[in-house]
Amino acid sequence: MGSVANGWPTGGGEIGELLRHPAFHAVGLGPVESWPASLKHIAEMVLNSRQPKFVAWGPDLAFLYNDAYVPVFPERHPDALGRPFREVWADIWEQFSPIIASTLEGGSQLFKELLIPMRRDGRTEDTWFTFSYTPLRDDDGMVAGILCAALDVTDQVSAKRGEQIALEELRAKSDALAVVNQAGAAITAEPNVERLTQIVVDAGVTLTGAEFGAFFYNVDDGERGSYMLYALSGVDRKNFEKFPMPRNTKVFAPTFNGEGIVRSDDILLDPRYGQNAPHAGMPKGHLPVRSYLAVPVKSRDGSVIGGLFFGHGQPGRFSQAAEASLVSLAGQSAVAIDNIRLFRAAKVEIDQRRDMEDQLRKLNEMLEVRVAAEIAERQQAEAALQQSQKMESIGKLTGGVAHDFNNLLQVISGNLQLLGKDVADNGRAKERISNALAAVGRGSRLASQLLAFGRRQPLEPKVVNIGRLVTGMDDMLRRALGEEIEVETMVSGGLWNSFADPTQIENALLNLAINSRDAMDGAGKLTIEVGNAFLDDSYSRAHPEVTAGQYVVLAVTDTGSGMIQEVIEQAFEPFFSTKPEGKGTGLGLSMVYGFVKQSGGHVKIYSEIGEGTTVKLYLPRSFQSEDGITNVDSVPATGGTETILVAEDDEGVRTTVVEMLTDLGYYVLKSKDAQSALTVIESGAHIDLLFTDVIMPGPLRSPELARMARERLPDIAVLYTSGYTENSIVHGGRLDPGLELLSKPYTREELARKISHVLANRSQRRQGASNAAAPVAQPDIAGEKLKLLLVEDDAFIRMDTAEILQDLGYDVIEADSGERGVEILRHTIIDIIVADVGLPGMSGPAFAAKAREAFPSVGLVFATGNSSLPDADRFPGSVLLSKPFSSSALDQAVRNAVQQRPVG
Repeated sequence: MGSVANGWPTGGGEIGELLRHPAFHAVGLGPVESWPASLKHIAEMVLNSRQPKFVAWGPDLAFLYNDAYVPVFPERHPDALGRPFREVWADIWEQFSPIIASTLEGGSQLFKELLIPMRRDGRTEDTWFTFSYTPLRDDDGMVAGILCAALDVTDQVSAKRGEQIALEELRAKSDALAVVNQAGAAITAEPNVERLTQIVVDAGVTLTGAEFGAFFYNVDDGERGSYMLYALSGVDRKNFEKFPMPRNTKVFAPTFNGEGIVRSDDILLDPRYGQNAPHAGMPKGHLPVRSYLAVPVKSRDGSVIGGLFFGHGQPGRFSQAAEASLVSLAGQSAVAIDNIRLFRAAKVEIDQRRDMEDQLRKLNEMLEVRVAAEIAERQQAEAALQQSQKMESIGKLTGGVAHDFNNLLQVISGNLQLLGKDVADNGRAKERISNALAAVGRGSRLASQLLAFGRRQPLEPKVVNIGRLVTGMDDMLRRALGEEIEVETMVSGGLWNSFADPTQIENALLNLAINSRDAMDGAGKLTIEVGNAFLDDSYSRAHPEVTAGQYVVLAVTDTGSGMIQEVIEQAFEPFFSTKPEGKGTGLGLSMVYGFVKQSGGHVKIYSEIGEGTTVKLYLPRSFQSEDGITNVDSVPATGGTETILVAEDDEGVRTTVVEMLTDLGYYVLKSKDAQSALTVIESGAHIDLLFTDVIMPGPLRSPELARMARERLPDIAVLYTSGYTENSIVHGGRLDPGLELLSKPYTREELARKISHVLANRSQRRQGASNAAAPVAQPDIAGEKLKLLLVEDDAFIRMDTAEILQDLGYDVIEADSGERGVEILRHTIIDIIVADVGLPGMSGPAFAAKAREAFPSVGLVFATGNSSLPDADRFPGSVLLSKPFSSSALDQAVRNAVQQRPVG
C-alpha cells in the first residue's frame, strides 16, 4: 500500500485520494485518523478490491465505497461519499431497510438477481443486482456496520429474458428449410415447439389447400410428462376443441405407429356432428371432416415423434402432389424437432456451465473476503504475540536489573539513615542526606513501576470492596487534583467484592486521576464510577486476552482533550508520554496496565478528540467475604529485644541491615546464605524471627529454609525481603498466602514497623495455639480461626465451598490442584484440609499423603461421589464428605475431622 498519509495508507484509486483529503468528513465518524482500527482495515480492503463494494459504518451508516462501485450510481458520486446510507439511497430505502436491519442484528444476507427500481438519467428503470450483505464488528466485537459486495446483472438478466426471441430469430435466419412443393413456404427450425407447430400447420394448409390442419407432437419436457400438442389454421379453434384427437384413435393408429400414411377421400358424417355413421364402419370419436390426410413425423433414428393431419369439409380434395408435399414437410419438421432437442440439450449444458461459473466467481469473492479476514486475524495475533514477547522481555530485563538496583539502593539508603544519626546536629549535612534519601525513593519508585509493567511486582491481594476503598480516597484525591477539578464519585448498589491488592488499586486510581488532571489543564470534571460488569463470550472473542466472566469495573472519566487512536494504541507502553519533556516518566499507565493484567483483569480506553477520555479497569469478582486490612503504617516504628537471624548474600546489604536492627535494640545473628542460616538454626540458638532474602546463591532456597526452620523451631516467625521475587514466593503474580514480604529498598522506619508487625502476629498465633490445646468436646469454631486448605479443581465448586467455610468461621486458603496445595504447605501451617479425591494430576489421596508427612496431625476431609473413604487405614481420623453436600454436612464433616485428627 505504501506510506501513510493523513492517517490513511496510500492507494485505493480516486476514492482513496478523496478520503485522504483534509476536508473529507464522514458523518458520525470524524476524520480518518480517528477511525477505529477495524474500520480502517476493512475500508482499505474495499478500496483496493476490483469488485464493486461499499461499507456502511457507524450510527448513521456512513457510506464508503470503492472506484469499482462508482458506475453503479455515477450521478450520485462523489456527493454520496461519507453521507448516511438512508440519504444516498433514499429512492430504494423502503425496500432495503428490512435487509439492513437484519444484517445489523448479526445475520449475513445473499440476494441473487434482485429487481431494484433505480433512478438513472432522471427516470426510474428496472435494474437487477446480485449482492451479499455481511455484518462488520468494531474493536469491541459489536456490530457497527455492513459490508456489501455487489454485481450489476441487469444486462445478463435482460439477455436471458430476450434469449428465446434472439435464438428464434437466429434459427430463422441460419436454418431456413427448403421450399416445400410449389407453394415455396419456408419452415424455420424453431427452438419454441408451439411456434414451430403453428408454422408447419400454416404451411401445410397452404400447400394442400386443406381447410384446417393439426400437428400432433408427443412432448416430454422432463417436468410435465407427455401430452399432445396441436395447432389449427383457418377454423375456430374453440369449436374444434370439442373433438380432440387422442393418440389411441384407431383411425390414425397406422400413422402414430409409423406404418404409413392414412387418408380418406369421402366420409359420411353423422347428423349428430362429430360421430361417424354406423354403416361406415368407423368408430366414434372421428373428426368432423369429409376427407383427410395424416402423415407420420419421424426422427433421425426412425422413431415416430408426431404426426401431421389435414382435413376438408368436402370429399376427394387431396392430390398425390399434396401427399408428397406433406411427406416432405413432415421430414423438414422432424429435422426441426431434432434441432430443438439438440438445442435444448446444449442450452442445459450452457446453463449448467454458466451456473458453475457463477458459483466459482462467488466462491472466489467469498475466498477473497475470507483470506482478508484470515490475514487480519493473523496480523492481530502476530501483533498480540509481539506485544506479549516485548512485555515478557522487558519483564525479564527489569527483573534482573531491579534485583541488583534495589540491593544498591538498600545499601545507600541504610547507610544514609545511619549517617543521619551521626550528623544529627549538622543542619546542612542533614539536608543533604534528606535530598539523597529522596533520590533513593525516586529510584525505588522507578524500579517498582518497571516491575509493575513487566508483571513482576509481588502483589498482596485481599478481598476488598473497591467502592469503599475509592470513597475513602475522596479527600486525598481532591487535595492532589486541586480546587479547579470537580470530582464526582458514584458507587453502584449491590457492589461485588474483588480480589486485588488494595494498595495497587489506590496507586492506579491516583495515577489515572493525575493523568486526567493534566489532560484537562488543571480545570474540568473527573468522574469516578464503580460497578458490576459481565464480559461475555462475544467480548472475549473480540479481545482474546480477556476471560469471560464477572468483574468489578472501576471507570475514570475526564473532560479533557481526548486521544487519537494512535496514542490509545501506545498509551500503555513504558516510557511513552505525550507530556512535555521532564513532565512525565511515561510509566504511570504502564504500571496500571501491569497491575491489572497481573491481577487477572482487563484494561480498556475509550476516548474522543475534544470530548474526553474514559479508562476502565476490570478486576475479577470474588465470592468471599471482605478481608480486614491491617495498616502496618499504624504500628509504632519501635524496636525490641528479640533475636533475629539475618540471611543475606549481599555483604553491603547484610552489614547495613544488621547495624539498623542492632540500633533498634534487637539481638542479631547473621549468615551469608540459606545453608549457613540453617546451620545457625540447628545449633540450638534461640531465634524469634528469620529475616531472609528471597534470592540467594546455593542449593538451598529461601522458602525451603523457612520450612525447615519451622520444623526445628515451630514458634519462629519468618519475614522475607527482596528487590525482585521471581517465582520463589510469588505465584500467579501474587504473594503466597500466609507470607510476609518487605520489598527493597526500605527505610529504618519501614523495617521497624514490619518487624514489629510480624512478631506481633507470631504472638497471636502462639496464644491461639495455646487455647486450641485445651481439651474441649467440640472445636471452638467461633474463637480463633482454624486455617483450612481447600483443594478443588472445579472453580465454581471451589468458590461456593470456600464462601460457606468462611461463613462458618474458618480461615480458608484455596488451591486448584494437589501440586499447588503442596506449594502452600511448604510455608503455611494448616489445621484442616478439605480435598477432592478426583483431582487432575496429583490425586486427592496422593496430596493428603504429602500433607500428613508435613503435618501429621492435620485434619482430613475427602470430598467424593463414592460411598467409602479412599484407603481409610492410610489416613486415620479422615472424614468422608459425599458429593453433592449441603452446608450443614460440610460443617459437620470439618468438625468431625478436627475432633478425629491424630495427635502428633
